[in-house]
Amino acid sequence: MTALIIFIFVFGYIGITLEHPLKMDKTVPALLMAACMWALLAIGFHQGWFDVIDGHNQVFNFLNGGEHAEEGFSNLLLHHLGKTAEILIFLIGAMTIVEIIDLHKGFDIIKGWIKAKSKKKLLWIMAILAFILSAIIDNLTATIVLITLLRKLVPNKTDRLWFAGLIVIAANAGGAWSPIGDVTTTMLWIGKKVSALHLVERLILPSIVAVVVPTIVAGFLPAFQGNIDVDIKDDDEEGHRLLSSKKMLFLGLGMIVFVPIFKTITHLPPYIGMMLGLGVVWLVSEYIHPEEDFTEERKHLYSPHKALSRIEMSSILFFLGILMAVAALETLVYGVTANGEQVGTLRYLAEILNEAIPNQSFVILLLGVLSAIIDNVPLVAASMGMYNQPMDASLWHLIAYSAGTGGSMLIIGSAAGVAAMGMEKIDFIWYFKKITWLAAIGFVCGYVLLLFMESL
Repeated sequence: MTALIIFIFVFGYIGITLEHPLKMDKTVPALLMAACMWALLAIGFHQGWFDVIDGHNQVFNFLNGGEHAEEGFSNLLLHHLGKTAEILIFLIGAMTIVEIIDLHKGFDIIKGWIKAKSKKKLLWIMAILAFILSAIIDNLTATIVLITLLRKLVPNKTDRLWFAGLIVIAANAGGAWSPIGDVTTTMLWIGKKVSALHLVERLILPSIVAVVVPTIVAGFLPAFQGNIDVDIKDDDEEGHRLLSSKKMLFLGLGMIVFVPIFKTITHLPPYIGMMLGLGVVWLVSEYIHPEEDFTEERKHLYSPHKALSRIEMSSILFFLGILMAVAALETLVYGVTANGEQVGTLRYLAEILNEAIPNQSFVILLLGVLSAIIDNVPLVAASMGMYNQPMDASLWHLIAYSAGTGGSMLIIGSAAGVAAMGMEKIDFIWYFKKITWLAAIGFVCGYVLLLFMESL
């Protein structure tokens, strides 16, 4: 039964990677995979074939635990669903705010600021914007904002895919050095493994290298030669800007930026701040007048209800499936560590790597590669349980960098990549052929620099 659960994950993952050849939406294998894995997990647990483990390393055995074990399993499922829901609510809130800004043509304001016709120049502008924005508003939201903007600037779909790929690399690199830029760095920060000041101090230069090197190399590729085949018109022309464009742009982005501030003040999860931000933007959008002669009949054109209808719900459901499938692997007790401690499948994998490869730096490099294949959140959670190093030890900075930037090597390896995949329908195989090697070069160069800095 244990082997069957792991096989379903591998088989489902292959189905996700072969989305386009199979002509099947990636959401289908993700949802089926998660549902089947949890169903088999429940059946096997109640039959006593295997145990399950929660986030506090408490192991539950149904035959010995009875009602206590049954309650433990239910709470465990609710815990993982809650953690997944936090990400989904945050994503829905961010995407809705972005869509409301877009309905009010707010991004046309930023488009007016960018006068670059050269593809290479636009590439650098987008990479810098992604790097800075992701550190402030997180890599996922930054990717959503910039790809929405990219649609305004680059009408050619093929060209836009290349830009989107580099935005994912830049956004993940920008999120790695900020305690609020990526969920994994936030986990390490909240778990008191790193301090905000030392994280920024140690990781900012390697993160810059991780985005600058791929951007320099990409600038020599044929895809970024020549000019964009579109006339960049003056944004002040009638029809390109609404009365509400500037207000909704600054309000929307301001409320997204406010989310980490809200978290710092209240110590509440980020999705609560995003709910507050969405509520404020929604409230203002109900009463603002986008046009000179604004009538009740035209209100639906700028309504948040319309913005909600434009969200890629398939991407939200894909997130639900893939995160719950990974949670099932994390829950299933697979083996025993050298200390005789029962651990989940992912933790067991980390232990095997640690025993097989004594070089800790190389193990963490592999962690970065694995984070492109398997969700980086459980990998970082497993690593936090594996090691007992003090706060701001070199190990934690290496983990923060690897988990944050390693996901760029595959399109489904990070939240930013999944968002870009959903918004632009990026093919997994296309990304693997065209972008993966660029992300890998930047990742390795930044990692080598970080090792050198930590050795000093």
